[in-house]
Amino acid sequence: MYASTGAIIGAGLVLAVINVVLKPLLIIFSLPAILFSLGLFMIIINGLTVFIASKLYYPLHITNFWAAVFAGMVIGLVNYLVTAILEERHHEHI
Repeated sequence: MYASTGAIIGAGLVLAVINVVLKPLLIIFSLPAILFSLGLFMIIINGLTVFIASKLYYPLHITNFWAAVFAGMVIGLVNYLVTAILEERHHEHI
């Protein structure tokens, strides 16, 4: 089943709002777990934000929490790669 472009954009907007509003609170409350795991608990927080987005936006359907954690890891990896590429291009033009 293929998602429409509007559904993908809508899911991105819902996830962006959750990342702005809820994610900082989750990070503050779970800071001991983040420090103890040397930052790996952020994977769980990213998965939780994706899972919450799937519950708030019905076209985004995530079957279980671990699928959301995997989706959060993929989103984080893509975000890292895009940021690295854009920073490299920015440094080439300076």
